[in-house]
Amino acid sequence: QVQLVESGGGLVQPGGSLRLSCAASGNIISIYVMGWYRRAPGKQRELVAKIDSGGTTTYADSVKGRTTISRDNAKNTVYLQMNSLKPEDTAVYYCNADIRSYSGFFSSWGQGTQVTVSS
Repeated sequence: QVQLVESGGGLVQPGGSLRLSCAASGNIISIYVMGWYRRAPGKQRELVAKIDSGGTTTYADSVKGRTTISRDNAKNTVYLQMNSLKPEDTAVYYCNADIRSYSGFFSSWGQGTQVTVSS
């Protein structure tokens, strides 16, 4: 069984910055891809950013240039640094990881953390 624990969400003013963290724990052999998704009110869930085991990154067009995803493999942790935040960034953010453990292969999700951008 694998658990993802998120931190760093909260309230921030437009133009501000926020850093989200997500740590995976459990019987982990390797983590292939880690990423962040979000769901805004009245909208579908969308990918914000992801990073694979080789360090290749992917970003949504709406956050390119002001968002950086990174990972620390030794800590099984992924980070999302968001700058120049906009009200439309307001959403529940979910951490995701594709994990191989001794029990098999799993796609795991965090519980979600609220990010609110408002003055």
